[in-house]
Amino acid sequence: MSAIGECIIAFIFGSIVGLLVQRSRFCNTAALRDAILFKTYRNTKALLVAMMILTFGFTLFITFGEGKPLHFDVGLNTFAGLFIFGIGMVLAGACTVSTWVKTGEGNVGALWALLFTFIGMFLFSMLWSINYWPPAPASMTGEPNLEALQLGFANAATLQEKLGIPAVVFGLVQMGVLFLIYRAIRRKEDAQAAHHRQVQESRKMATAQAAE
Repeated sequence: MSAIGECIIAFIFGSIVGLLVQRSRFCNTAALRDAILFKTYRNTKALLVAMMILTFGFTLFITFGEGKPLHFDVGLNTFAGLFIFGIGMVLAGACTVSTWVKTGEGNVGALWALLFTFIGMFLFSMLWSINYWPPAPASMTGEPNLEALQLGFANAATLQEKLGIPAVVFGLVQMGVLFLIYRAIRRKEDAQAAHHRQVQESRKMATAQAAE
């Protein structure tokens, strides 16, 4: 396929995904924020379904695909990075995807958040080049590697390699846990809806009795 054809396909695919995200108003930040603060779970349920699908696909790929020998460079830096990124999402009021959507809709605050996201990525790329982050293969000994700013254990093996159990098994277990959370949310929503209908019926009966 020519470069022009690839660009056209990418444009069509990106446009479809962008339209779906914009119309659905899906946001990773809202999935957690709305559940904790407002007790609404629309985005939370969508996030759980997406996590179940991705978990199964990813672990299946590690088990049978080219990802089988895959290694992860993890450590305290991973948790620190995730924590800082989470703070940024809360301050911005949206995840990266929602920030793109809001910017396209003309939200100036989202534009600033997106701009400084790019600035942060650029600065990190400079730090990566200077400090060889993740550390070079020669330093991946499994020992604490503070010199390379890893702040943890480098070259951690997967559970599949440690225990000899296919990764897809762990994926199915995680999917089961996510499904239980999803079902609990659905039951809570059904209970709230039943209570709301009961309250509405009680108000109608009280209004009818007062009218008589």
